Amino acid sequence: MKLSMLHTPTLKEAPKDAEIPSHKLLVRGGYIRKEAAGIYTYLPLAVLVLKKIERIVCEELDRAGAQQVLLPTVQPSELWQESGRWEQYGPELLRFVDRKNTEFCYAPTAEELIVSMVRRDVQSYRQLPLNLYQVQTKFRDEIRPRAGLMRGREFIMKDGYSFDVDEDAASKTYDAMYDAYHRIFQRCGLDFRPVEADTGAIGGSRSHEFQVLADTGEDRIVSCDQCGYTANVEKAELRRSTANPERIAQGEAALERVETPGQKTIEDVATFLKVKKKKVLKSVLFESDKGLVMALIRGDHELNEVKLKAALKTTHLALKTDGDLDSEDGSLVPGYMGPVGLPADLPITIVADDSVRTMADFICGGNAKDVHYIGANWARDAVLMETHDLRVAGNRDACGRCNGTFRFFRGIEVGHVFFLGTKYSEPMRCMYLDQDGQEHPMVMGCYGIGITRIMAAAIEQNNDQYGIQWPVPLAPYEAAVIALNYDDPQIGAAADGVYTALRASGIETVLDDRDVRPGGKFNDADLIGFPYHIVIGSRGIQEGIAEVKCRKTGERSKISLETVADHVAGLVAAERRPSADETSV
Repeated sequence: MKLSMLHTPTLKEAPKDAEIPSHKLLVRGGYIRKEAAGIYTYLPLAVLVLKKIERIVCEELDRAGAQQVLLPTVQPSELWQESGRWEQYGPELLRFVDRKNTEFCYAPTAEELIVSMVRRDVQSYRQLPLNLYQVQTKFRDEIRPRAGLMRGREFIMKDGYSFDVDEDAASKTYDAMYDAYHRIFQRCGLDFRPVEADTGAIGGSRSHEFQVLADTGEDRIVSCDQCGYTANVEKAELRRSTANPERIAQGEAALERVETPGQKTIEDVATFLKVKKKKVLKSVLFESDKGLVMALIRGDHELNEVKLKAALKTTHLALKTDGDLDSEDGSLVPGYMGPVGLPADLPITIVADDSVRTMADFICGGNAKDVHYIGANWARDAVLMETHDLRVAGNRDACGRCNGTFRFFRGIEVGHVFFLGTKYSEPMRCMYLDQDGQEHPMVMGCYGIGITRIMAAAIEQNNDQYGIQWPVPLAPYEAAVIALNYDDPQIGAAADGVYTALRASGIETVLDDRDVRPGGKFNDADLIGFPYHIVIGSRGIQEGIAEVKCRKTGERSKISLETVADHVAGLVAAERRPSADETSV
């Protein structure tokens, strides 16, 4: 493709609302244009990248035994009401009515519709297992769409669903899809980690996220330096401080009630009393289906609500804020609550993190406005019941599965696999008959990949001050022939020759034949992110050479015009990932 014919409207400045590199560079590089909040048009360069991602995804899923379908984006409300998600899903589900006043939604996901299709067409165990997927546009009405394609409202996604006769068979399918995801992200040329994760709104009993590592990622993950256990910080298991509930730190200080006017936060209290935050006990109040809950954790740690829900065996947990905290005796005062001196008849459940076992002579809320206790100790001043792992994991924390320690990373979730079990098949009556004619619910798995998010995540991981540094497998074009003055007959002829030779070698190549100054051509090539640049100018023509630049490393080399095409073809081939039919199953 000649660049003069390619629609690449590059910009010198990024839009004001762009905060992260991928958003800035996709707009500046002429890949996307914003049409509304969280909704974008994909221009030719973006479409080339998205098609490459989709091809890799589909090849690996087909190789794993999945079959591609295409479901409607508009789905009837009755199916969502069957599953119970019509109300549960929340305002992110775009609901509307047609001219006959029939309710529909614009699909954010397709569990209900795929179950409806399978239960209609599959009746016997002989028709299972079945693994179906689609690549399609989705819509989730995010309250605050941001970060370009990272948190958009409309996006392209691969969603897949498996159906098996029992949990053993479903686990094998899950493992096969987990392996397929590994191959997909390896072929994309990305640095990623599969991490154990919470199942969230989708549900199920087993879940892994695939995270592309990037400093700008909004997800926090930890990985053990010994056993390799990797998990989202919401899921990561920490080594228990002790298995013996009697082993609790004891102090010697006397309990004292002190005035702390206006000091509500842990930071405020620690500064005011001139102590470290780890000496202050944090008390957080929640409303749950079991009533009021007070969660206790050391002041320098972060409470993990996912783990708290698991410890309480509840799915409902709502933080109590200043406006809705009220108690007749005045003991529930925001910022001043604690386990010491609570009325014995107060209907509240106290749940503590393991970290509080090691706290002695600590500081906690005095259960009255502007009051705290200092010198508090367990047993003498308050009862410490069974404790749990309730905190968010962090860097250098002790791994819960071995003697290693965690390293902290930031990541961007680009894929997620769920073991759903019968969460959808039972309420929606997706059943099969076994060999004895007995009816059973199908056991399901769910597998998602963000196609547009992969494009953005790849840029977050591969960019510099000049623009995008595409991995070769995802680049819109693998090489760019840059003719510094294409109208010069000698330069034009040499550029055409190299361009033709590269294309004949199977290298996806663009020829910059535009009437633009050399600096503008170099800037655009860096901004767009072509992996290899072949520069041809008058001096090179005189010397019989072209300059080859590797966009990723910045390395430059002078190669003869006769061999430059073969040289670049070899470089590109070395960075390409093998396709599904080139690797063993």
